[in-house]
Amino acid sequence: MGTRVDRTLVDAKMLLDMYRQMLLIRNFETRAAEEFARGNINGHIHTYAGEEAVAVGVCANLRDDDLITSTHRGHGHCIAKGGEVKYMMAELFGRRTGYCKGKGGSLHIADISLGILGANGIVGAGIPIALGGGLSAQLKGTDSVCISFFGDGASNQGTFHESLNLASIWKLPVIFIAENNQYAQTTPQKYHMNVKSISERATAYGIPGVLVDGNDVMAVYETAREAVRKARVGAGPTLVECMTYRQRGHYEGENMGYRTQAEVDDWKRRDPIPRFRQQLVKMGIVAEAEAKQIEDSCQREIEDAIRFANESPYPSPEETLEDVYVSYP
Repeated sequence: MGTRVDRTLVDAKMLLDMYRQMLLIRNFETRAAEEFARGNINGHIHTYAGEEAVAVGVCANLRDDDLITSTHRGHGHCIAKGGEVKYMMAELFGRRTGYCKGKGGSLHIADISLGILGANGIVGAGIPIALGGGLSAQLKGTDSVCISFFGDGASNQGTFHESLNLASIWKLPVIFIAENNQYAQTTPQKYHMNVKSISERATAYGIPGVLVDGNDVMAVYETAREAVRKARVGAGPTLVECMTYRQRGHYEGENMGYRTQAEVDDWKRRDPIPRFRQQLVKMGIVAEAEAKQIEDSCQREIEDAIRFANESPYPSPEETLEDVYVSYP
């Protein structure tokens, strides 16, 4: 059933909010995939379906003044940190009402006012940006923290190792969240690293490394809670590896022949959403009928977001050169 919930740390409202966020992410991704297949979304999209427990479990510990950096698979992170799904969907549709005025698309959703420093199309590029967020908090003397989300493939980039080293030296308030969904695009983890787990790599930099079931939202929440607590009091960074699984392809439209159906079915049985719902029902937090009402509410919110995106205007040609920054020597 998953981790036993410590009721001294959470209340019923928070648990229901977490459940709703997970459902909202799943519904967003399902409809985004459908709209992409219909040709209403240009470019590639990388869905987060199956990994919802990581973003929600981590971000449930954050305040408005905390920061996150995201990845090419970033819709779930944005929603969990408070992003509005209608502005996100409008961005995917390339409309002016989107978070980046329709000019960034799926890979570049950002909202600095919410502490969302942005998704990133370059693997591992968000990790050193998170150091900037953590350093800013440290220099200003606040107890804000910065979360860096990244995948197992990104843990092989130089940016990962350089960032862990510097964060360790300076004791930056950064929590590194490795979302190990078993594949770096199409390459299984066992083929792209010679260690059993990413979290082992923390030892080389003298920081804590924790391995957690990334499909158990409460296990993620409690692990991240301790890492955030330490970061807030100046005890430095933590590397948290969340073992999870993406239920769809690396990108929409991909041939997923590199995975066996037996493997996919096995991980779907560990789907974090029904798993959490069963836990909440068993605890008496929610009845099945109420859980269905929450699901219907999330579906309506996503349909409203689709409608908002469709009714929003495209950017005008004259806006092409707006919001473009050039650095001169």
